[in-house]
Amino acid sequence: MIEKKRALNFLEQIIEEDLANGLNPDKLRFRFPPEPNGYLHIGHAASICLNFGLGLTYDAPVNLRFDDTNPVKEEQEYVDAIKEDIKWLGFEWDKELYSSDYFQQLYDWAVLLIQKGKAYVDDQSSEEMARQKGTPTRPGENSPFRDRSVEENLDLFERMKNGEFDEGTHVLRAKIDMASPNMLMRDPLMYRILKKSHHRTGETWKIYPMYDWTHGESDYIEQISHSLCTLEFKHHRELYDWFLDQVYSGDDLRPKQREFARRNLSYTVMSKRKLLQLVEEGLVAGWDDPRMPTISGLRRRGYTPTSIRNFSEAAGIAKRDNVTDLALLEFHIRNELNKTAPRVMAVLDPVKVVITNYPDGREEQLLAENNPEDPDAGSRSIPFSREIYIERNDFREVANKKFFRLKLGHEVRLKNAYIIKANDVVKDESGKILEIHCTYDEDSKSGSGSEASMRKVKGTIHWVSIAHALKAEVRLYDRLFTHEAPDADKEKDFKEYINPESLQVIQDAYLEPSLEKVKPADHFQFQRLGYFNVDDDSRPGALVFNRTVALRDSWARMEQKK
Repeated sequence: MIEKKRALNFLEQIIEEDLANGLNPDKLRFRFPPEPNGYLHIGHAASICLNFGLGLTYDAPVNLRFDDTNPVKEEQEYVDAIKEDIKWLGFEWDKELYSSDYFQQLYDWAVLLIQKGKAYVDDQSSEEMARQKGTPTRPGENSPFRDRSVEENLDLFERMKNGEFDEGTHVLRAKIDMASPNMLMRDPLMYRILKKSHHRTGETWKIYPMYDWTHGESDYIEQISHSLCTLEFKHHRELYDWFLDQVYSGDDLRPKQREFARRNLSYTVMSKRKLLQLVEEGLVAGWDDPRMPTISGLRRRGYTPTSIRNFSEAAGIAKRDNVTDLALLEFHIRNELNKTAPRVMAVLDPVKVVITNYPDGREEQLLAENNPEDPDAGSRSIPFSREIYIERNDFREVANKKFFRLKLGHEVRLKNAYIIKANDVVKDESGKILEIHCTYDEDSKSGSGSEASMRKVKGTIHWVSIAHALKAEVRLYDRLFTHEAPDADKEKDFKEYINPESLQVIQDAYLEPSLEKVKPADHFQFQRLGYFNVDDDSRPGALVFNRTVALRDSWARMEQKK
């Protein structure tokens, strides 16, 4: 049992009550049951952290079970990606299982239901069955095939299995109650004909079980103690229990389904269908596009397992659907990288600065802290020379008193280096500034201990030495959608809210030379610019960096200005 040192969420309270009522702790077993029809996203991460977290809390096994009952949409690629994501998040499953492992047992149980008069083969079209379904206030009508004999149903069901009928001509339905107030109980489908190759069973099966029939029975086979589902399955619980009633022996553990709210995130969509649409229509570069809410996309963007686990814990487990602010996820990656990411200097929009009184041909190595938040992070040397790059927006010829960066006739400190003063500029024919000519105070070197080094100036800017700078591609990622709830308006296509500025590619960024030997997934803070990581596309001599997140929540500031 959990030590009562913190408030329990409502699912933990249910488990604690079950244990108090006599459930053997050794019987606790959980599962994470994804369908391999797409890549996992941040909403799935909530379920992963919940189920595997309960496994850790109660020292109980957690199964990874792939709900692979629809060969039309499922692929081995998705199976492999799901396993990689779970491992990357830091979790280990006890058994890797598949609903397809149970196809024969599910078929045998379906035959048993037919023999007990609780299932029948229906020859109607899906449209005819839908018309007979009724409404929440009007009961449904019995199928004309509902009272077929057991012998006829057994014969038809076997012929369905043998592939004698075309798709859409026959289904197997449970015989429950067409007048039930829960419309899911109105003779739901158990099997349909699908003559498609399965990624694991090949051409063996011509019929495939429906989710509701498969779900609870798979839990029962695996002896799952608590089957935790998202809220859309709450109305399915009655059917879950009815199906269990048909096969439960009474001597072993009976699974219990309970529901929690799915994780919805602002400024994104969570529907696999809509995410697939973005991929197939080329609106993103793939499932691992760093703008996608997929775990693989977040990983490529620079999010860490710790940040996602901390986000999931902070967002909590709720009983009602709600939307979690994306800013909470961004807070957790900022919080982690602030403590762990080395500080470096990079210039994304360069303008040349010539320090005219710095000796031509002279170079020196300056000392810089790797991370002021980590005393053990040490320091590095960075080269300094007569010609440097600074950010173009760090200079103005004329500026007001609130502009504390470089402007003509005024001073600014170069980070870890000297105080410089802007004297004049060189422009091209269009008026664009090509060079800024400055002078430096040679006694103002940072950390030298001289009186001049202690002199206070209002601004400090970053820079890189031109002679030593590494050229790199930098991808500035932002939120994929401009609307907080892009798919909330059913009258409007969610794609209309795609942010046209969600990706800006800078081909000619310049970085300090300490980054020469970085490798994919390395994290850094580009000082004054944000947190960045090395992209998978990066190669020696052709570095590529992704912006993980800005230093501050610029979206929140924009909202405050509205």
